[in-house]
Amino acid sequence: MPIVITEAKIFACTRSKVLGEKIAKAFGAKLGNVITSTYSDGEFQPSYEESIRGTRIFIIGSTNPGPENLMEMLLMIDAAKRASARHITAVLPYFGWARQDRKDKPRVPIAAKLVAKMLEAAGATRIITMDLHADQIQGFFEKPVDHLFASTIFLPYLQDLNLDNLTIASPDMGGSKRAYAYSKALKSDVVICYKQRAKANVISHMELIGNVEGKNVVLVDDMVDTAGTLTKAADLMMERGALSVRAICTHPILSGKAYENINNSKLEELIVTDSIPVKPLSDKIKVLSCADLFAQVMDKVHNNQSISSKFVM
Repeated sequence: MPIVITEAKIFACTRSKVLGEKIAKAFGAKLGNVITSTYSDGEFQPSYEESIRGTRIFIIGSTNPGPENLMEMLLMIDAAKRASARHITAVLPYFGWARQDRKDKPRVPIAAKLVAKMLEAAGATRIITMDLHADQIQGFFEKPVDHLFASTIFLPYLQDLNLDNLTIASPDMGGSKRAYAYSKALKSDVVICYKQRAKANVISHMELIGNVEGKNVVLVDDMVDTAGTLTKAADLMMERGALSVRAICTHPILSGKAYENINNSKLEELIVTDSIPVKPLSDKIKVLSCADLFAQVMDKVHNNQSISSKFVM
């Protein structure tokens, strides 16, 4: 019997509707109809307003805190399972709670593993995500995980800049692997920042490993939260003789004093994706859409085709 591939349907969580519309358009489909009812105490209930019985559905939604984003994704997965969807793919442009991927001190949770288990318990049969905070988070899942890289989006942009004396930099030791991968693809030098934290989001000391004098530097990271690390690194590199400093960060969390830090820093440009909605509060922020990347991968997944060509590095 030949395999019959039914039509795929795409839905989006509330705060990912804009990105969901872009992905659906690139996929060649309309975004499905979901209505969310909210009670006076804040409890909410999503409802699919069309049949999804026997279909493959993609649910698009980043799970960045607060907890409403994750809870809405879990409820939509559960509703799809109970509506007899055949395949339920959770598309998480940003996998939130990923910084808690290990016990770094006693009596703390491993939230990334807990989120993985909740997504599977709700009924997700596949996960598509991008630039996890730590690659090993894939191992927290028992279901297939397609871990995409934003380098597919960022590398062409960097190449079009035609920067002389390009140097790739990591803002911390943990991102050195990512920086080396970019430097290999761009045939450039690489430098590393060494930082010590007094506590979360507070840097007590930073040093630079490598030479940036006369270089155009591009800092590479998976996320930007308060932008404290990035801006401190940019200022340090300009003090050490860099010609310019840019940063590429996949996930623009941008909390706290992030916009103030960016606007007051020596960063020439911060390049991010739209995995999380970005408020237009800084002229220094350049947003590149990840919609085409996700749409292409979703199409290949739906048609049981290889996606290896999408892994640039």
